[in-house]
Amino acid sequence: MTAAPFRLGMLIPEFPTQTHAFFWREITALRAMGVEVHVFSTRRPVEDCPHEWAERAAAETTYLFPPRLSSALVSPRDFPGMAQALTYVSKLSVNVKQKARALGMLACAVDFLHHARERKLDHVHGHSAADAAHVLALCRILGGPRYSFHLHGDLPVYGTDHAAKAWDATFVAAAARPMQRELIESVGLPPERTYTLWMGVDTDRFRPPVKRAESPRGLHLASIGRLNLCKGHVHTFAGLRKALDRGLRAHLTLGGRGPHEEEIRQSIARFGLQAHVDMVGPLGEAAVIELLHGADAFVLSSTGLGEASPVAVMEAMSCGVPAVCSIIGGTPDMISDGTDGLLVGQGDEEGLAKAFLRLGQDTALRERMSRAARERAVRSFDYRETSRSLLDAIQQSRAPQRRAA
Repeated sequence: MTAAPFRLGMLIPEFPTQTHAFFWREITALRAMGVEVHVFSTRRPVEDCPHEWAERAAAETTYLFPPRLSSALVSPRDFPGMAQALTYVSKLSVNVKQKARALGMLACAVDFLHHARERKLDHVHGHSAADAAHVLALCRILGGPRYSFHLHGDLPVYGTDHAAKAWDATFVAAAARPMQRELIESVGLPPERTYTLWMGVDTDRFRPPVKRAESPRGLHLASIGRLNLCKGHVHTFAGLRKALDRGLRAHLTLGGRGPHEEEIRQSIARFGLQAHVDMVGPLGEAAVIELLHGADAFVLSSTGLGEASPVAVMEAMSCGVPAVCSIIGGTPDMISDGTDGLLVGQGDEEGLAKAFLRLGQDTALRERMSRAARERAVRSFDYRETSRSLLDAIQQSRAPQRRAA
């Protein structure tokens, strides 16, 4: 008799959007391993997704908000944990308005429970430590499947009551080691219930070009991500301005969209960089690869909270593009400074300028770093291996001896 496939629910908030390529890679890899993956999301995204797989992903995603009316019209006997779920909401350390919002999450959890039963899900993994984690915890209280979830940035970005979210999680994964330490030290999770699990990149598709073209405009820098002030674009612009004033020939291609596009355009003008910065908007994977194939270096100058192990950096390294990154989240674990990329302090505009000058003036160094970056990406960031690590963590956490412990 053929064994039934492992049925895994994957809960991803507002899926799919421009930053969700690594989730789709993970889903694809897990399915290739024989896992039956069912995709769920909290709600439909507001923004269009530029990736070629977006339409298919949206079509097969079940959205929990608004919850189905049929899920609410059931007997209370179907939910022996409803009183406990209401207690969970009442004990959240948030204001009355936020508790009312949490009741909406409870309605979504009820609907999610029905979906889980209908599809006979064995486990659910959530890719957020924010509201989606509350939905997972509430669904479990109501009698739903065992669950785990991923922390993709610093804890304060994802709200409060993290211990409540993790109360019966088989494990909580972190996308970088500093986040794992937060889970242990701030939430109080035992080390054996946490893992550092990176996202991944398709190293077959994201690979170096046969020959990287030399830009007639000098050193070609690329930066791809949300147009958000926390990404530190202003520091990149300041560093680029300093390097240009010292004689470097360079230009920057900036891909992405976000809420602070106008402020970023104003910063470009303020530094007099209109002839040196091209804003190209959101990019699908094919366009990202094309951009990276023409780039000499990738730049990420994020500051503050939020970054973990940026997939955009993994994609650049996989294409043989050395990254100039601020020291934030997991970047020191991803990049060996001076070997496969360069690290600078957060907001260190002089450090950025020196990094740009160093790369722009030393072709041999760029080539060495390019080879080393590619080797590191293949060794550590391939999505098939990172997805296997997630599946191993799920299966190990469900083992009888682990549950007993």
